[in-house]
Amino acid sequence: MPKNKFQDVIFTIIMATIMVYGMVVYNVALNTGGVTNQTFLIALHELPIMVPVAFVLEFFIVGKIAKALAFKVVRPTDRPQVITYAISICICCIMCPIMSLVATILFKDVKTFGTWIQTWGMNFPMALCYQMFYCGPLVRLIFRTIFREKKAS
Repeated sequence: MPKNKFQDVIFTIIMATIMVYGMVVYNVALNTGGVTNQTFLIALHELPIMVPVAFVLEFFIVGKIAKALAFKVVRPTDRPQVITYAISICICCIMCPIMSLVATILFKDVKTFGTWIQTWGMNFPMALCYQMFYCGPLVRLIFRTIFREKKAS
């Protein structure tokens, strides 16, 4: 969807912010035993740390790797939606273990290999479903709204 570097930066900022916030809300709910109004406020405290980490990882490293992996499965001639889904799945497969490691190091009381694996295992199904069914479509809608293409007259 982004057509230049500026649009790519904006898209990645929006995606990182919405994806990270949703995942932090999920993790806070797991840690506190449920979702309350307070859960959404507590999650805001981690955003200034986790959003820049997610942005840097996705924009400079993971995005390129994910595209390369996706194009081992899909072809440039495939439907754009199929390509988008393939890239999104690859990004989740790479970002989830990395962000789970960062969260384990920064926010977990017990910082062990087992804690990281458990965090990753708990996060992956949620991250994949949230990305594919909610976050991804919402971010693409927001992006299309911001960068409307002018119709040729």
